[in-house]
Amino acid sequence: MRARVVIALVAVAALGSAVAGQKGKHLNPMIDLLAAHKPVFGLGLPAARGGGAGGNRGRAAAAGGAATTGAATTTPPATPATPAPPPAPPKTPLDLAKDAFAHPEGDYFFTGSMERGVEGGIQTLTQFQDALAEAGPIEAKPYPHLRVPINVKTPNISRPDAPADPAKYVANISQQLNAGVSTISFVEVDTAEELRQGIAAMRFKSKGGTRPEDVGSAPKYWGLSDKDYRKKADVWPLNSDGELVVWAIVETKEGLANVREIAQVKGLGVLVPGAGTLGGVFATKNPDGSRGPRDDVAWEAAIQQVLAACKEFHIPCGYPVSEADVETRMKQGFSVSILQAFNDASFRAVAKGRALGGR
Repeated sequence: MRARVVIALVAVAALGSAVAGQKGKHLNPMIDLLAAHKPVFGLGLPAARGGGAGGNRGRAAAAGGAATTGAATTTPPATPATPAPPPAPPKTPLDLAKDAFAHPEGDYFFTGSMERGVEGGIQTLTQFQDALAEAGPIEAKPYPHLRVPINVKTPNISRPDAPADPAKYVANISQQLNAGVSTISFVEVDTAEELRQGIAAMRFKSKGGTRPEDVGSAPKYWGLSDKDYRKKADVWPLNSDGELVVWAIVETKEGLANVREIAQVKGLGVLVPGAGTLGGVFATKNPDGSRGPRDDVAWEAAIQQVLAACKEFHIPCGYPVSEADVETRMKQGFSVSILQAFNDASFRAVAKGRALGGR
């Protein structure tokens, strides 16, 4: 038994050294694809859901009708109702990890569950990461890399209902990074300065940022020692050996007005038009306050405005595609595809996009 434990420890140490010392290859596979100007495809992070509709399928109808025998009338007994199958139990974190492993065509896995607050989703994310760590977070071939790199939205600092205290902003991002996240998506980015604050929050104080030195469980989730994680956990391309990627999502008129300045912020990895939210920005309101028709011409112009900034400043541009429009958006120049669900339609969209992109 002791010999097996020693062998296992040696194997883990060897893997950690290999990951820390790889040349020209990144633990976060998104980075090598971005650097090579290749298309990138993400899937929604698998989520636990209870299976089966449950409940009663409806009462059985009386068979036939009344039968007459002389003056007497008899009613046949009702057919017993077929009991509904019991609902499938929710998937465990390990089940979800295995689901993600079954789809290596995803270059990253995306979740927006923490956009309005980290507390609401960090526990679920941590449980998922624990399951990944148990199953093995690193794929050894063709070089060591994360099997399930995770991209999360983080709460916005400039929104009226967001915390005004910058320390809370730093704490939010630190919690997410300590849970092993490799990409942070900043939502509703309105100004370049706001994005610079976010990037600083992703960098350790020892590297000129504002992130505390505590690393939580992130090294375990990356298959590294604390020391090696600290070396790797920096923003690319500010640090060519960094493993963290910054996304900025522009989804307000103020952000659109400042999009060229936002695109020039050092450390930005991917720029994205928040198409869904922009749809609301360019929609009218009904008399009752509900959302009315969208101005499709203005909406598309806003999307193209973000894409133009990407092209001007040579920043990869992302878009929340579907199976129906992935080809169109890729031809326009969007090189990072975001599939926000984990389902057959998303898998087909990724397969289609990879074929179009020669991957």
